[in-house]
Amino acid sequence: MTVLRKPGPGPAARPGILLTGFEPFGGDTLNPSGLICRALHGQRVAHASVHAVELPCVFGRALQALDEALAATSPVLVLALGLAAGRREICVERVAINVDDARIPDNAGAQPVDVPVVEGAPAAWFSTLPVKAIVAALGKAGLPAAVSQTAGTFVCNHVFYGLQHRLAGSGVRSGFVHVPLMDTLAPAYPGLPTLPLEDLVRGVRIALEVALTHEGGDLQLAAGSVA
Repeated sequence: MTVLRKPGPGPAARPGILLTGFEPFGGDTLNPSGLICRALHGQRVAHASVHAVELPCVFGRALQALDEALAATSPVLVLALGLAAGRREICVERVAINVDDARIPDNAGAQPVDVPVVEGAPAAWFSTLPVKAIVAALGKAGLPAAVSQTAGTFVCNHVFYGLQHRLAGSGVRSGFVHVPLMDTLAPAYPGLPTLPLEDLVRGVRIALEVALTHEGGDLQLAAGSVA
């Protein structure tokens, strides 16, 4: 786990919000999820302050780092971020599934196939974020956004499932957001959609604010999928 630090005294002891991203993986030198964390670390959102950490893109070790961050911060809100190259929108994930099935190796060379994230645990956990309210707020701000029905089966879903399993019944809102490629990575991914980093940072800030302040049930908006 990379703890992001800023000079001078800060609110890291009782941050309110825990925000996580990932180190680069798959041969990339940058990961926008980690850069978003760096941009928002130490900032205030609504009535809370943000403490951000960068998780290793490694099965098992990512959850160990998450546990350390949860223990150190006791947050009221946890939002985990990851990169989904090829997606056009900021995707708010609805459900995490209890399976690791890696198409590529992680950063330690591990490539689990059909292994549960947590042995004997439920098949899936839902996000406890107001998923559709976040998507609606992002759209109102002019940012492309969508509800996603799958977080994949790589380290992103591994962390998402582990997070929801750990916080189940705690009353702490938590969930996962996938972000598209940022525009500076476009040369390495010709033809794939990108967004400027500043838009990604703005979108995550909006997501955090809505997650903190939205009251009552989620919005009843059609955001399903036929495939």
